[in-house]
Amino acid sequence: MSIKTVGIAGTGLIGAGWAARLLIRGYDVIAYDVVPEAEAKLKAAIDVAWPSMIRLLNTPKLKKGKLSFTTDLREMASKADFIHEAAPEREELKIKLFRDLDSHARPDVIIASSSSGFLPSRLQSECARPERVIIAHPFNPVYLLPLVETVPGDKTSSDAMDRAGKYFEAIGMHVLRLKKEIDGYICDRLQEALWREALHVLDKDIGTTADIDDSIVYSAGMRWAFMGSFLTYHAAGGPGGMRAFISQFDPTLDLPWTDLKYPKWNDALEKRLVEGCEAQAQGQTVAEIEAKRNDVLVDMMHLFKQHKVGAGLVLAREEERRLKALERWKKGAKIDGPLALHHGTVMTSWVDYNNHMQDAYYLVAFGDGLDAFFRYTGDDEAYRASGLTFFTAETHLNYYREMKAGEPFTIETRLVGLDEKRMHLFHRMLHGKTGELVATNEIMQLHVDQKAGKVSPMRADIYEALSAVWSVHKKLKAPPELGRVMSMPKKGKPKPAPKNKATAKKKPAKKKR
Repeated sequence: MSIKTVGIAGTGLIGAGWAARLLIRGYDVIAYDVVPEAEAKLKAAIDVAWPSMIRLLNTPKLKKGKLSFTTDLREMASKADFIHEAAPEREELKIKLFRDLDSHARPDVIIASSSSGFLPSRLQSECARPERVIIAHPFNPVYLLPLVETVPGDKTSSDAMDRAGKYFEAIGMHVLRLKKEIDGYICDRLQEALWREALHVLDKDIGTTADIDDSIVYSAGMRWAFMGSFLTYHAAGGPGGMRAFISQFDPTLDLPWTDLKYPKWNDALEKRLVEGCEAQAQGQTVAEIEAKRNDVLVDMMHLFKQHKVGAGLVLAREEERRLKALERWKKGAKIDGPLALHHGTVMTSWVDYNNHMQDAYYLVAFGDGLDAFFRYTGDDEAYRASGLTFFTAETHLNYYREMKAGEPFTIETRLVGLDEKRMHLFHRMLHGKTGELVATNEIMQLHVDQKAGKVSPMRADIYEALSAVWSVHKKLKAPPELGRVMSMPKKGKPKPAPKNKATAKKKPAKKKR
């Protein structure tokens, strides 16, 4: 059964994160909480998440799903095609909640707990259909970070795990499927180990909270983001990899480098922890810190996508699915005028020291618009794989309006010239909300056979699509910027300054006759 409506039990930080991730991808969400006041907080949390998700997916034109709210658990469970449990982290509460969800939901609906460490066998223990209960542990912020740990209980079916995996991939996540259950799963066990050691270092007054965080931020954290732990040590072994590492170092690291258990809690440790974190914040509110975190995470994922590593691979897969679903030209397609095929958002990384979009990134945005036009006419990955493609021969830009980070835009494309080997295009960038003209781009494209290494005629189907567009666009009025030449008009000869009335000689008056 296809999943169209997703139920969420609990609308706190994690539940709201699930809702935001789903809504922006077109899924309807029915959210449940015990108090009516939770609805307003849920909507506010989604509003906070929305700008970051728009920048991550780089399109403000996604079809948004419908959000509804209820305090009736039966209503939510009976309408949902998939259910996320995101209630407070209390095992007895979750066991009862799963029992109730199981009694109200359709038999085919998977019920997934967002627990950070409870065993699924315990959560499914009072369910009539325990085979559909799994752990689906996300990471904050859920609407940005792509990892989800799926964990089976003793009675969880393989079918439920398989179907859940396909669902999570469809909503832009990387599925880490554990072979069997364990307290804390994988990621939280690793995070807890680091947290324990950090508290010991702080307790012994070896360094401040800022010192301990810097030890990660400026070193291992940069590697971990795309290499993880084992690949990092594999690289540390040099050409021999992990085998050389093991022979050179004690793989168990049986050294006095760990305290394992938590330090005994005391007032001095708590004071260092709280005051250290407050000093690190430097007066920033938590909301300001979260906003900066989101900006950095979005830019990191786009950078990782460019390098085809880590979380960037998840973003690339989702983008590929979205691109394949874009409109394509078909015979008889109605074309009324310029084609608005690309909708984007100004990325934070595109902003310069003047706090507006740097001039070079306008060309990046126009390039994305050109790619959308290519795909519309049939020039896609398969076409380029055949060795045929387009190269830019010349391009001109005109700027009219500044753009700030997060502002939406639309690229309009029209043909202003076409033959079998060339196409002459003109783009307009319009503000996504006001429709104001932001910039224009005139560009000449040459069709190239990369195998032959020369300009060549287009394939017949591509030329047919372009000709259909050209048959409409050639009738449009030429844009004023077309063919514009940059120049500085010459100034005329300066006019002589007017004479001072006091010193000017008066002409003799004519005699009256």
